[in-house]
Amino acid sequence: MSNRNSQANKAAARERLRAERERQAKKDKMRRQIVVASSIVGVLALAGGVGYAVMQLNKPTAWEAAKDAKLVKPANTEGADGTTVVIGKKDAKKTLEIYEDPRCPICSTLEQQIGETMRKDVEAGKYKVQFVGATFLDNATAGEGSKNAMSALGAALNVSTEAFVEYKAALYSPKWHPEENDDKFAKDDYLIEIANSVSALKDNKQFQKDVKDGTYDKWALEMSKKFDKSGVTGTPTLKMDGKKITSEGTDNTPMTVADFSTAIDKALKS
Repeated sequence: MSNRNSQANKAAARERLRAERERQAKKDKMRRQIVVASSIVGVLALAGGVGYAVMQLNKPTAWEAAKDAKLVKPANTEGADGTTVVIGKKDAKKTLEIYEDPRCPICSTLEQQIGETMRKDVEAGKYKVQFVGATFLDNATAGEGSKNAMSALGAALNVSTEAFVEYKAALYSPKWHPEENDDKFAKDDYLIEIANSVSALKDNKQFQKDVKDGTYDKWALEMSKKFDKSGVTGTPTLKMDGKKITSEGTDNTPMTVADFSTAIDKALKS
C-alpha cells in the first residue's frame, strides 16, 4: 500500500470517528433535553396537583356554604325565618311543643309509641303541635344526618303539612330509623327511598330535587338555631304553656299512651 493510500485511509477513519462522536453528542444532548423536559412537566403536574388539593381542602363544605346561602322558607311555615311549624286546627286553644332530633333513638321510640295518639288528638282539635327540630347529634358524632333529614323535612313541609307529618313518622319508623351512630340520613338517596313509602311524596320530582339540591339546608340550620336558643337540653322534650310534659312523679317524657294521655289531660286543664 502506498504512503498516499495509507494517509487517505487514516484521514477517512478520523473523519468517520469525528462524525460518530458528533452523532453521539447530539443523541446525548437530546436525551438530556427530554429528561429535563419530563422533569419540568412532572414538577408542574405535581405543583398543579398540590394546588388543586389545597384548593379542595380550603373549599367550604356544603353545610358551611349553607350558612351563607339565601334562606328558602318551606310553605306552611310562619315567622321571619320560617321556623315556626304548627300542625293542627287554628282554633285549638293549646299548643303542644315537641323538640326532636331526627337521629335521636328515643325520639324514634316516642313516635312509634304515641305518634298515632298525638295525631288523633290534633285531628280532634284537642291541641295544636309545634315542631322544633334539633341537630346536635351531628355535632356529637361528626355527622350530617340530622341536618340532612331536617332539610328533607323542610322539603316535605313545602309539599303539605300532611306530607310532613307522614314523612316524620316514616323517618322514625322501625324500618327506616338507623342506629344512633349510623349516619344513614346523610345520604340523599336514602331519604328519598323513605319518602317513596309516603303517599304524598312517592315519586314526587320536586321533593326529590329539593332534597338533592339542598334547597332547605339553610332552613335546617335556622331550625337548629331555634332549638339551641330554646333552653331545652335534650330530646325528645314535650312542653305546653312553657311547662314540660312529664310522666306522673318523674321528670321524664311520657313514653306510653297511658302516661302521655294522663299528662296531656292534666296540662289541658291547667
